[in-house]
Amino acid sequence: MSVPIIPETKPRRNRASARKAGTTFERRQADWLATELHDDRIDRRVKTGAADKGDIAGVRTLNGARVVIECKDTATMSLPAWLREAEAERINDGARIGVVMHKRRGTADPAEQYVTMTAATFALLLNGGAR
Repeated sequence: MSVPIIPETKPRRNRASARKAGTTFERRQADWLATELHDDRIDRRVKTGAADKGDIAGVRTLNGARVVIECKDTATMSLPAWLREAEAERINDGARIGVVMHKRRGTADPAEQYVTMTAATFALLLNGGAR
């Protein structure tokens, strides 16, 4: 008689583990950007409550326009909601550009994560933040 093989399952993420994963992702991405852009002003932003201003602070275009980055490390993508959140945070911060940096499954390499934005935001970014 053969014994059935029960596949291993990952433990489900709870609120505390989700918060820790998000914090770790934000820290890794902020540190990577600061190194890649040679800018020690880039850092993980302290949470500000209702008037959130994004997860990574100190990011600027080549022309000096501020960029808000909203980080997401979730199993399910929700791009429209995330873009609305990034836009609200862009407005709260008074920044010119707001983007979403989200986890790419299968890799922890910060350089291999995704960045999502609207085409209008992409054009603004390519123009250095100037309209």
